[in-house]
Amino acid sequence: MESVTRFVEGKLKLKVNRDKSAVDRPWNRKLLGFSFLSNKQATIRLAPKTISRFKEKIRELKNRTRAISMEERISRLNRYLMGWIGYFRIASAKNHCERIDQWIRRRLRMCLWKQWKRVRTRIREVRALGVPEWACFVMANYRRGGWGMSRNTNNALPTSYWEAKGLKSLLSRYMELC
Repeated sequence: MESVTRFVEGKLKLKVNRDKSAVDRPWNRKLLGFSFLSNKQATIRLAPKTISRFKEKIRELKNRTRAISMEERISRLNRYLMGWIGYFRIASAKNHCERIDQWIRRRLRMCLWKQWKRVRTRIREVRALGVPEWACFVMANYRRGGWGMSRNTNNALPTSYWEAKGLKSLLSRYMELC
């Protein structure tokens, strides 16, 4: 490290930030949100912190307490998703994209469930989705909160429902770019 620092500061006349710079194995370091796997092919991957920052941004965009329409929420989300995957397309992230897609749809189902505040509204909306009558009453009176209910409404609000609403899939865009 000292040799590299001396060369960069002496010959190239650049300043080295000693907090950010290190000499280490590639899979132990991250650069611009990317990292490497510890195999001999030097496979590019997403750094773990990148995924956690991405999820925080999605939570911010899909804040269930914010009073915006579902179409506007999906529009903002699509803009962010397409830009994010455009930047990180060179990483091997197929499994990440698949899991993130599932997580995003679950968050959207939770937001939709929270919009249907009253039991009467929930019964009406779930019935309109084609759920049997007996299941409508069970689902509408579910008391475990929106996140728990988002798992139960998976069949009533499948992937095709969200595609019809305009939600773009991170996985399909990733497969197009690769």
